[in-house]
Amino acid sequence: MTQKVARTVAGSGRSSGFTLLELLVVMAIIGLLAAYVGPKYFSQLGKSEHNVAKAQIEAFAKALDNFRLDAGRYPTTAEGLNALASKPVNVRTWNGPYLAKEIPLDPWGKTYIYKNPGTRGRDFDIISYGSDGQPGGSDTAADIYN
Repeated sequence: MTQKVARTVAGSGRSSGFTLLELLVVMAIIGLLAAYVGPKYFSQLGKSEHNVAKAQIEAFAKALDNFRLDAGRYPTTAEGLNALASKPVNVRTWNGPYLAKEIPLDPWGKTYIYKNPGTRGRDFDIISYGSDGQPGGSDTAADIYN
């Protein structure tokens, strides 16, 4: 037969466990780790949004090049990026849609700006104004161009 053995702290009649002081030390260590890791994590999050915007702009640029090969020109500013998804009225040789999915918003939930002719010495501009949605800015609010 087996006997039940109660675990007790040597010399006392209490069960073993954690003291309040030990729990507070563990909570302080967890708090210090969170304070150190949190800002690094959130700074990476902002960088990833910029990378997503750059990748989407590159995809638009490739689709616009395909549009130009078929139509003989880039879409006008009025036609915008919508010309990649649906046929503009005055284009006869449209072989789209040129994007696999509908035109996405930028990572901050705003529409991309399309200009033809471009203002930076290019045929067209595709712009995301960053997290603030306003021209100019720095860090996560910086403008992203093609």
